[in-house]
Amino acid sequence: MSSQPDTEKLAERRRGSGVSTVYEKLRNEIIDLTLAPGTPLEEKQLSERFQMSRTPIREALLKLSADGLVVTLTNRSTVVSHIDLLSLSSYFDALTLMYRVNTRLAAENATEADWDILAALQAQYADAAESGDALKMIIVNREFHVAIAEAGGNKYYRDLFVRLLDEGRRLLRLYYTSFNDQLPREYSDQHEDQIKAIRNRDVELADKLAKEHADQIVLQIQRYISEDKRQDIVL
Repeated sequence: MSSQPDTEKLAERRRGSGVSTVYEKLRNEIIDLTLAPGTPLEEKQLSERFQMSRTPIREALLKLSADGLVVTLTNRSTVVSHIDLLSLSSYFDALTLMYRVNTRLAAENATEADWDILAALQAQYADAAESGDALKMIIVNREFHVAIAEAGGNKYYRDLFVRLLDEGRRLLRLYYTSFNDQLPREYSDQHEDQIKAIRNRDVELADKLAKEHADQIVLQIQRYISEDKRQDIVL
């Protein structure tokens, strides 16, 4: 015979599972730009879509808000957050600096265990790139660069890098879109080169490669955003 506390624990686990399901699904759709910036997220509609009560929906939206992926407006409605194009220059400056400083530190401080982690993540990234799985590339790319920051050993740089990587996930989606999700092998191999520099304790080369990696991504995104995509319609 089940006790009341056991029943409550089961209900709590189910609710937690429901929150995770909604959160992960919406997070992926936002990062993948299936849900475009400014798209309204109504609790009632989401409740009907996921066949859940509003409580796990509300909790999932709170988690997405903490991630900066959704915002709650003054009228209490929730929308997918906009990408701040006006601040891109400052964002890219900060991102590039964190690429460089964390990779430099990793070359100084990484252990053999860190090398193994980076190699395993790069193998996953290469597989995702080979299959054209942009969402997986975004997820694994984040894990790869966070692992570099972890290897560097400065938690403040790590935390700032995580924030910047998370903020840039939708921009990274545009990056892969610019290649029709078929990332050229030479760009996937940039991670391999960084791992080698880190393993060899070559701080200056690690810094150089990190800057080149960041510059290539930033320039590709900038080109894609500024590209003239108007259709040539004959009237």
